[in-house]
Amino acid sequence: MTNDISHSEARLALDVVKQRQHEVLAEINVPSWYWPALAAGWAGLGVLADYGPGWASGLVTVLFGAAHATVGPRVLSGRHGSSRVSLRHDAVSHWIPAAIIGFLVVMVALTVGIALVLNADGARHPATLAGVVVAGLVLSAGPALMMQIRARAQRDN
Repeated sequence: MTNDISHSEARLALDVVKQRQHEVLAEINVPSWYWPALAAGWAGLGVLADYGPGWASGLVTVLFGAAHATVGPRVLSGRHGSSRVSLRHDAVSHWIPAAIIGFLVVMVALTVGIALVLNADGARHPATLAGVVVAGLVLSAGPALMMQIRARAQRDN
């Protein structure tokens, strides 16, 4: 028994496969709670730096970093953006965690820079102000970064 497939049927099948690949790549993301939780932690650390004792600020900063390092390998992979699907490792680029960590390093530098400028200008609560400004950036630029990552993945595929 032979099943000959016409050129148009083969093309249609390949188009369906390509469409399904794009649907899967559209799932590349971090969990929906990640950016708001990160922003809240960022702002909270700024408030604690201005209003809390130095030891508490240092301790909470270390604990926040440790918590991020604990969830980071799963969260930052881009493979678990929703509970509907978990992407295979080879479906997601290995540079996604590096891109997100690079973004976070830039945000840390920006926080320190803004706080130093505000402090030099005589602001009463420079860490709080810097933390809130950068938390806002994290909330807006983080999802935008993931959108760029998804677009690149679809372009490369």
